[in-house]
Amino acid sequence: MSAVLREDVAAWFARRTWQPVPWTADELYAAKRGRTVSVVLPALNEEETVGGVVTAVRAAGPLVDEIVVMDGGCTDRTAERAAAAGAKVVGLAEVLPELEPLPGKGEVLWRSLAATSGDLIVFVDADLVEVGPEVVVGLLGPLLTEPDVQLVKGFYRRPLRLATAEHPSGGGRVTELMARPLLARFAPLLSGVVQPLGGEYAARRDLLTRLPFAGGYGVEIALLMDTLRTVGLDAIAQVDLGVRKHRNRDLTDLGVMATEILAVVLDRAGVDPGPQPVDLVQFAEGGGQGWHPVVRRVERAGRDPLGTLSGPG
Repeated sequence: MSAVLREDVAAWFARRTWQPVPWTADELYAAKRGRTVSVVLPALNEEETVGGVVTAVRAAGPLVDEIVVMDGGCTDRTAERAAAAGAKVVGLAEVLPELEPLPGKGEVLWRSLAATSGDLIVFVDADLVEVGPEVVVGLLGPLLTEPDVQLVKGFYRRPLRLATAEHPSGGGRVTELMARPLLARFAPLLSGVVQPLGGEYAARRDLLTRLPFAGGYGVEIALLMDTLRTVGLDAIAQVDLGVRKHRNRDLTDLGVMATEILAVVLDRAGVDPGPQPVDLVQFAEGGGQGWHPVVRRVERAGRDPLGTLSGPG
């Protein structure tokens, strides 16, 4: 990449970026023409926020045909609150029961394809706060109005929320420190994607069932790279969803996330293929031990495309 955004990326950005969202829910409902929409919320112990996210999705009205909260192993009241808000709750063991679940977010998203029926699938993280129906409206817009678009990424300004203050930006730390440099090196055509790791995106079922799913937090960037490889840059679009507030994670958790992202990008780039796990060494202080190493095993296993299964799904 030169100091100026390369022409093909700049042209894609101008053609496939919507900011702000120009559609209304009623306009898109009229554009559905028989197509169905499933909204999936992957959730792991999000009892404080999941009900609000489900309520926001329901506010999109008949534009959405089903809302499924995928329970990734919750031990709190996430399932109870999601159901009370009007969502269908599905546990990992309830779908494709013949397959032993793998760890990680990618597994939850992969199984959600077998737990839903919509022609269009919208993924929305369950830890959002202060969210409205525009997240669904925005993500569905290009899919319902542009026949060539197959994957839509949401982007937004993400504040960094601390215990005593909120910084207007800085929430996407792994994006800036890991994902964007990796894309610049190994997939420069995706350099115009504002939020490559964002958990709010939508796609056509036909595309998703043809793509492999990385097992952990690398699933979003892997889907982006695999979509580019499978159907090309012009099949990808992005929409401005304004401001999105998530639960910010501890730095040690972000280290695991970054390790998973590094692994899948190097795999897709052909630099370091294979499912071998990585032992990430981090350091903690306290407990009378001073500084001491903590080893976290980062698995790299994922799933082949759902469409290659001979059984259910």
